[in-house]
Amino acid sequence: MKREIVGKMAAAVVAFAVGFAAAAPGHAQDAKAPYPAMAPIEQYLIANRDAEIALARTAAPDSISRDADVLVLGRHGYENGAKGKNGFVCIVERSWTAGTDDPEFWNPKLRAPLCLNAAAARTYLPITIMKTQLALAGNSATQIAAGIKAAFDKKELPAIEPGAMCYMMSKEGYLNDTAGHWHPHLMFFAPETDAASWGANLPDSPVLATDDPLDRLTVFMVPLGHWSDGTSDVAAAN
Repeated sequence: MKREIVGKMAAAVVAFAVGFAAAAPGHAQDAKAPYPAMAPIEQYLIANRDAEIALARTAAPDSISRDADVLVLGRHGYENGAKGKNGFVCIVERSWTAGTDDPEFWNPKLRAPLCLNAAAARTYLPITIMKTQLALAGNSATQIAAGIKAAFDKKELPAIEPGAMCYMMSKEGYLNDTAGHWHPHLMFFAPETDAASWGANLPDSPVLATDDPLDRLTVFMVPLGHWSDGTSDVAAAN
């Protein structure tokens, strides 16, 4: 049973990988893509700020998320939604944090709650914030990638810090049209490295990994058996 579960998750990670699933509105990026252009900004926003704060907090167990800072998406980027005190930051990522060649790069349905520890808040979160600002300013996917590359080259974005990780345990998220909310899991961020050095993506290993060259890191994922509210991940158990 364990081998079957891990096998299913390993297959799903290809569809799931978020960088972790642009043209200005109305300008086609790829006529054959399901989401060829950025939708009207209203489709990416959550009108009720309290609802977005609540969704962001579902990324981690209440013992962690209730005392975390929370950011919410505004028309020009992320804004302070709630003040915390434990060093964690919870946020709902949107589709443009996926790889720039991802067919769902502009999928307005995507909602990916993350709760980042302090190391990730210092060194991973700035990437999400910059991508979001570039996207909302009307840049194409190619321009966003160029902007991120230039920021790294100029050291305007920090290298990932040791120990950077986040919780993605929300059963209310929507990661892409294939995986839905996928499985509850932890993500660990490391400078680009060989996945096998972590034992990732190997037969029967519970650790999955995906490379993210643009963000200059490797993302390691450890699926869990329960959601942040304590309920079982029934899909993984079957």
